[in-house]
This record gives sequence, structure tokens and C-alpha cells, in this order.
Amino acid sequence: MPETTERESSIAGAGEALGQSERFLDFQERLSRVAPVERPVLLIGERGTGKELAAGRLHYLSRRWQGPLVTLNCATLAPTLIEAELFGHEKGAFTGADSRRKGRFEAADNGTLFLDEIGAIPLEVQEKILRVVEYGSFERVGGSAPVEVDVRIIGATHADLAAMAARGTFKADLLDRLSFEVLFLPPLRLREEDILLLAGHFAGRMAFELGRPTLPTFSHRAAQALEAHHWPGNVRELKNVVERAVYRADGDVIDAIDFDPFRSPFGTMPIDPVAAGAGTAAAPAEPELLPLRPAVEQLELSLLRRALEEGRFNQRQAASLLGLSYDQLRGLLRKYRDRL
Repeated sequence: MPETTERESSIAGAGEALGQSERFLDFQERLSRVAPVERPVLLIGERGTGKELAAGRLHYLSRRWQGPLVTLNCATLAPTLIEAELFGHEKGAFTGADSRRKGRFEAADNGTLFLDEIGAIPLEVQEKILRVVEYGSFERVGGSAPVEVDVRIIGATHADLAAMAARGTFKADLLDRLSFEVLFLPPLRLREEDILLLAGHFAGRMAFELGRPTLPTFSHRAAQALEAHHWPGNVRELKNVVERAVYRADGDVIDAIDFDPFRSPFGTMPIDPVAAGAGTAAAPAEPELLPLRPAVEQLELSLLRRALEEGRFNQRQAASLLGLSYDQLRGLLRKYRDRL
């Protein structure tokens, strides 16, 4: 049917969602299941895991797919501007408000509003969002007439909203209303089967962009390096690393992978004593006395983080620095995966 074709085109236009790992497929299944349900959804994930892409798929798989999908990154605005950006303002509401302006909620009427980094929204603005969720209406800044909207909210964050609510920095009532479903995006390091699949996809796109006639391939050494990397920046980092490798490669086979473009070819730069605050550092404090087991875990975590950083997140290099086998290091990564 034409409608199905148009809808499939819209979903494809929202971006790519590629993967074959169990964790990726499980996430996609949960996303598809909640997409047609007219309730808010929270997306929780590390940077670079594809939260905006997931929000787009939620919208285009929902009954609102022909309506607008409006996005606001709440972390990019000053707290004083978020309210006017979300709810709009009346003429004369504040200095510079020369005319009435609609906000993101009105723009998203009969569609979806995606609030990225929702944890950055001030408490007083959260109160107004709660009213929209509960009653479907709000007042513009500087106005008194109610504005009614029909909007589905999708929120995203890398923060622990439940902990913020416990501390009083996020409204517990709003969190209750927004968390009809909470979807956790799996980090790339736990999607091992997807790394080379995604790398091949990004490599092919970059080669096409550069006008190269053949698809690039990865040498065995390069493929091993990609699979062993920890990927703290997740899919966004992988895309950048692969595109850089394709651009720098002289032929169709990619052998060199540069995970750290900031590594100087001239060695370590000298430390500026003024910038470093030389001579002003306080003497190190005595370490806190802890029970043995938490102290050992703290030491293991500290050494593991340092080895990963010094090895530029190459897991085999990190294992070598710690004097461990690769399997032993993987065991530690699984043990502390929620704390790294």
C-alpha cells in the first residue's frame, strides 16, 4: 500500500539502526512494542549510543508518524531560556519579546516532542511540563490564556533521574508520569557482534562520499583493534574513527586505526607550571579507611580505568599493562561494567 511505503520511507529517513547482537535486537523489540502506545517514554544511555535515533524510530513507528517530531536539547539552553523555548511567549513578556512566539510544545501538537538531556530542565519548568502531561494545557510566558496541545513526550538522558528525584533536583511526580516505559540503550562495548557490521557500514558511506569506486575492507589487524577497543564514545566514536581511517587510507584495505587523533607526533608536551598551578597543590590526604572488600574493589576500579586510558581503550593493551590475560580483563570489565 502507498501509505506503508511512505511510512517505511519515513522510518528510514529517521536514521540508521544497525545491529545483529542479542542486546541490540532486544532493545529494538522493546522499542517497537511501546512505540504505538500513547504514553511517555524515557531513553537512558551513554553518550553516542543513539538516543535521538531511537526517539525518531519511536515516533515513526507510532500512530503519530505523520505528525511533527520536534526536538529540543535541554542542555544547550540557559535555564532562563528553556521555559520560553518550550512554551513560547506573548508579546512584551520580557525585553526583546516584540511579538508572540510559539514554543516547542505548540510546534509538536499532534506529534512527538523529544526532550534530550531532560535532566537539565529547571524544577520550575518541570512543574509546567507536569501540567501539560496531566491536563494537556499550559500558558505561554507572559500570558494567562490556556493553550491546549496533544503531544507525546519522549525524554532522554545519561543521568540517573531516580537519584536526582531522591535528591530533590528532579520532580518525583514528573518522573512518575514520564516513566511509563524506560528503555536502556546498550553501550557498544556490550554489542560485540555489531562493531564490524557498523564499521563496514560507516566505511562504505565514507568511501562513497569521497567518490571512491570500491568498498573498503579492514585487515585482520584492524578488525581485531576495532573489536578490542572499549568505545567510551559508543557508535558516534566508532563512526568518527572509521571515517578517519577511510579518509587516510591510500588503498581499499584499511590497516591503520587511530583511536586518539590528539596524540602528538612530537611526544609529550611540556607542562606549563603556571597553568598547572605549580607549588599550590595541597599535600595528598590520607586515604579513607574502608572495609577490605570495598577497598579492593576501589583499587581494582582505579587501576582498570587507568590501564584503559593509558592503553587508549585497547583492551588487549590494557590487559598487558595490568599483567592479566585478555580473558581475565574481560572478566573485570563484566564485573564493573556498571561502574566504569
